Amino acid sequence: MVSAMTIQAHIWRAIGALALGLGLLFSLGSPALAGAPNPQPITSLAQTSPEDSGAGEDSAAEKKEEEDIGDQMDSLFKRLKEEPDVVLKEWVVEDGPRLIGNLLLFFLILFVSKIIGRWLARLTRGGLERSKLNASELFKNFVENTVTKVIFFVGLIIALQTIGLNVAPLLAGVGVMGFVVGFALQDTLGNFAAGVMLLLYRPYDIGNVVTVTGETGSVEAMTLVSTTLLTPDNQRLTIPNGSIWGSTIRNITANDTRRIDQIFGIAYDDDIEKAEAVMLDVVNSMEHVKSDPAAQVMLMELADSSVNFNVRAWVPTSQYFGTVCELRRQMKLRFDKEGISFPFPQQDVHMHQVDPS
Repeated sequence: MVSAMTIQAHIWRAIGALALGLGLLFSLGSPALAGAPNPQPITSLAQTSPEDSGAGEDSAAEKKEEEDIGDQMDSLFKRLKEEPDVVLKEWVVEDGPRLIGNLLLFFLILFVSKIIGRWLARLTRGGLERSKLNASELFKNFVENTVTKVIFFVGLIIALQTIGLNVAPLLAGVGVMGFVVGFALQDTLGNFAAGVMLLLYRPYDIGNVVTVTGETGSVEAMTLVSTTLLTPDNQRLTIPNGSIWGSTIRNITANDTRRIDQIFGIAYDDDIEKAEAVMLDVVNSMEHVKSDPAAQVMLMELADSSVNFNVRAWVPTSQYFGTVCELRRQMKLRFDKEGISFPFPQQDVHMHQVDPS
């Protein structure tokens, strides 16, 4: 198992890579500030590799452009130092309306992309429900969330292009950060793969009562990384999908009916045929016990202190626990009434007197 310190180191490594990537992105994609006659984005040095140029040298035009940008930045910082109020006024008067318009357009595109994403997600979910795939609720939720996020990401790219940000470094940064984060979060990727397998093979669905990794509860939610269970005493458990896929999955409510198996013991002095008739009558009198298949009472074991019978009956899954508890109660009351005993463990002790001589 991965220690807490290892997980914390992975997290900080991923955060550092993310911060480095964002810093590189904005340093490459931000336009020159006001004060330059024709602001141009700073060109990435990665665009002029020796293989691309053929001669291994930077072109004169690119060098001139970099020198011009450097001169413009020096001039701007000098003006900010000498006349900060004048420079700020120019920014507000000349560039303020344009910046406000770009920001409004940026947020408008994000808002529209979110609406379109939700609409397409609902449309996709409706198509899955009408299809013959018999997809699980978990799979429908996964597809719906994926469509929503993909459309929003596309809208984000368009919005960034609208405000003049070069998205090529953004996409490259996302790829690099994805590699770094994937390397740092190997366990999380394992849970992700297990989540995909759970969606494909569908061992359980939302609302099913399951037993996984030794825990029993109702499936409340599931992501590609973890599954959330709600226990009968109202505790919420979040279990990694990797642990679930690597262990036995018991789906208690997968089928509509479930069989009751209860062991009842009587004393060796009791009448076996009478006890069988009493137990069969009690189980058939239960409200939710099905007549087909019929209930059974079978002698299972001649134990040390008791004769044990197995009472079997089929009930609706939703009524299982209540029927089991009521069956035990009614069986004890009927046994007391009929004079049939519930034996307790006992031992016979034989004492032999030893001659002291």
